[in-house]
Amino acid sequence: MLDQLIENATVVDGTGAPAYAADVGIRDGRIAALVRRAPGAPADRAPDRAPDRAPGDAPRDRARTYVDGTGLVLAPGFVDPHTHYDAQLFWDPYATPSMQHGVTTVAGGNCGFTLAPLHPERPGDADYTRRMMARVEGMSLVALEEGAPWSWHSFGDYLDALEGRTAVNAGFMVGHCALRRYVMGPDAIGGRPGADQLDAMLRLFHEAMEAGAWGLSTTQSGTHADGDGQPVASRHAGPEELLALSRAVGEHQGTQIEAIVAGCLDRFSDDEIDLLVRMSAAAGRPLNWNVLTIDAAVPERVPRQLAPSERARQAGGRVVALTMPILTPMNMSLGTFCALNLIPGWGDVLGLPVPERIARLRDADVRAQLLRRAGSEEAGVFRRLAHFDRYVIGDTYAPANEGLTGRVVRDIAAERGMEPFACLVDICANDDLRTVLWPMPSDNDPASWELRRETWQHEDVLLGGSDAGAHLDRMCGAPYTTRFLGDCLRRRKLVGLEQAVRMLTDDPARLLGLRERGRIAEGWHADLVLFDPERIDAGSAVLVHDLPGDSPRLDSRAEGVVGVWVNGVRTVREDALTGAVPGTVLRSGRDTETVGTR
Repeated sequence: MLDQLIENATVVDGTGAPAYAADVGIRDGRIAALVRRAPGAPADRAPDRAPDRAPGDAPRDRARTYVDGTGLVLAPGFVDPHTHYDAQLFWDPYATPSMQHGVTTVAGGNCGFTLAPLHPERPGDADYTRRMMARVEGMSLVALEEGAPWSWHSFGDYLDALEGRTAVNAGFMVGHCALRRYVMGPDAIGGRPGADQLDAMLRLFHEAMEAGAWGLSTTQSGTHADGDGQPVASRHAGPEELLALSRAVGEHQGTQIEAIVAGCLDRFSDDEIDLLVRMSAAAGRPLNWNVLTIDAAVPERVPRQLAPSERARQAGGRVVALTMPILTPMNMSLGTFCALNLIPGWGDVLGLPVPERIARLRDADVRAQLLRRAGSEEAGVFRRLAHFDRYVIGDTYAPANEGLTGRVVRDIAAERGMEPFACLVDICANDDLRTVLWPMPSDNDPASWELRRETWQHEDVLLGGSDAGAHLDRMCGAPYTTRFLGDCLRRRKLVGLEQAVRMLTDDPARLLGLRERGRIAEGWHADLVLFDPERIDAGSAVLVHDLPGDSPRLDSRAEGVVGVWVNGVRTVREDALTGAVPGTVLRSGRDTETVGTR
């Protein structure tokens, strides 16, 4: 007998093949039956059927439960290749809001940052890690302290602590920063390992891989600083160390590399291109990086960022760029650390105590200097943040700012006869810099969307980069799956439904080497999402206080998602969580297969 039967759904199987009507039966966590319906065949509606009655032309097995898929699309569960759910899964096994938006598998441990391993004789390393994650990935420090047990030492201990308690499937890279900290202690900041230390790091890395780590993640990005404001540990690694770890990746099955360098946000240097290519070739494994920003105003960026992919193919490697198929808004604040701090020269001002910060920002000469640097070449991709006239005012707090929420700064500045940045500073100063600011995207033009459509067709470009689980009160990238589908079905329609589903399912599953996931096929794991094509979308991001310690984060409701199944168990019903936790910790080799570079 089938555990469940989804009848008369329009199946989009993830391969890119044309959709078809079918009944899909689930048994023991897998797709046990897949029976196509003849075109025009009548659909028996499940709610009218007795539980023990076999459906007309469906499998002979009878099912314990039925779901009517008439008018709905059944797709494989979506795979998010770049998240930071490493900590959140302990207090939120449902990986919200990703799972409500159809995501059934998440890849964590990215950007060189993981919660393990932790040295058993240095309990302070856990506090260092929490403060680093709070700074570099925008996680709530209180939530990190109160929401996770911090009971592990080895990477295997960490995976074991999650086993059996998640609703999604989750796999994790092992972070270079944690490896360095474990072996080198405080010397990981600023130091290079000696021969014995490098050997110890490699042994520790092999242990993590044998326990199921998916591979190596590392960062060389100048934007990544720890809780003390110092460059994170992996930024101090030289090419020899990175290549030694890359070769170690190649000694394990079902593994790969994720790497961030300074040029990821704008344009790679020649040395960075060489490093990415050498790392992938040394491992004989794919290397992915995050995130490819596509803007028609900077047409030279895309070919430059895809240069490592071209070079890697010649050198025996493969370098894959992750890019987002939607514009993910990120809010700013002059009162707390945000992307504005990363503009050269801005961190010196925005890092001052609030009263002194306000005084400096009110100084016309200081503002002129900040604007000059924000609009210069040295600001790189952050130049897009310098259009302060396009900012929308979010939450405000002072009576003087009443009625400004939702208004554009240029309109307020025109009414007051002020320069836009000076007007923005005045508004924020009224709120003691707590004002929430929403920059309007500068790359929402038809030419940029056409360039995105063209770039998505490249064999080494993959959709992803949500950062779900990180920057919690600043951005909400998790809903990219449903928003992209809504765009494909009812708005820009840059790609067809079958291709869009493949880009969210089979493409990332194949890059990550997931065994029997990412497609609807008999015998494959029953990770599924059932949605209404007329309604599929994501709601606006709203600030909620539901983290441990009442800490805030941005959330977004899914629209049109009728059901989500993970390993054959329904986890979402009409955007509501069922409470089931059928996910599994996916371990390299057992749950992933080796993906070649060709």
